[in-house]
Amino acid sequence: MLRRDFLTLLGGAAAWPLAARAQRPGKVWRIGFLASGLRPVSIESSQYGGFPQGMRELGHVEDADFVMEWRFAEGRPELYPALAAELVRAQVDIAVAGNATAVRPMQEASSNIPIVVAVSTDPVGLGLVASLAHPGGNITGLATSADDTASKQLALLTSVVPKLSRIGFLSSPDHPNSAPVLRAAQTAALNARLQLIPVEARTQDDLEIAFAALAKERVKALMLVPGGAFNVLRGRLADFALHARLPTITTEREFVEAGGLMSYGESARDLNRRAAFYVDKIMRGAKPADLPVQQPTRFLLTINRKTADALGLNTLPELLATADEVIE
Repeated sequence: MLRRDFLTLLGGAAAWPLAARAQRPGKVWRIGFLASGLRPVSIESSQYGGFPQGMRELGHVEDADFVMEWRFAEGRPELYPALAAELVRAQVDIAVAGNATAVRPMQEASSNIPIVVAVSTDPVGLGLVASLAHPGGNITGLATSADDTASKQLALLTSVVPKLSRIGFLSSPDHPNSAPVLRAAQTAALNARLQLIPVEARTQDDLEIAFAALAKERVKALMLVPGGAFNVLRGRLADFALHARLPTITTEREFVEAGGLMSYGESARDLNRRAAFYVDKIMRGAKPADLPVQQPTRFLLTINRKTADALGLNTLPELLATADEVIE
């Protein structure tokens, strides 16, 4: 069975009836959310706001049916164990892991708390679940398709950079999504007769070294794997890429909003919104082991027009006309 076929096992969960489905339970559920980035000034207007939005759409009222315990690692994965322990001490009933890196620390902090993963690439390969159809254990949630979209991202870069032959690939070695996306990108590059140049970075200082290496390798465009410290360094990444005159693409719209050129992938806010579906099911008595892992079915192209103009790209008009969103 194809990976995307598991969507049908959810009974159309991606298109929920938005009527008030929540049954008022006798308890107020405490939900922990462990995220990688900085705490936003406004959770509601950030990508994390998708989760409370989803809970409202399912009929749950915050502070009446559930309360939130938010924890943010600020791009420092070493903080996850302490933050996970805080959530256990707060006696959360369900934990939402904002990304795959947060899952293991949460598991180690407690083997009993159900965990919903909002964003993860290849959760089976990472050993988070036994299979997409039957996760097993206390983990379920959503898998992204960052690996599946690698070939499309390369095609988009070749469409805006004439005679492109050498493409950089920037990732964090600490992020579990990096390896599966790199494998997919290498295969796609080989099929397209492109040369992929991988570089790694963990910190802002590492970025200077990485971009110096990319310049030495004479790459003309850049793929980026989001997540971890990169969620905090989006603005600096965009500045480095613009200074190096490198058109960039990733799966994450927020990077384009920060000044990157393009993104092609699922919406992080919508993934967080859909994580609420799993929390709702668990609140109603379902076990994570019985809730199939879901993958996205819609991918969005976002382009930053200001960055395109700054890079002097005159090959974007057709893409701009077909983009799902153009950030001015």
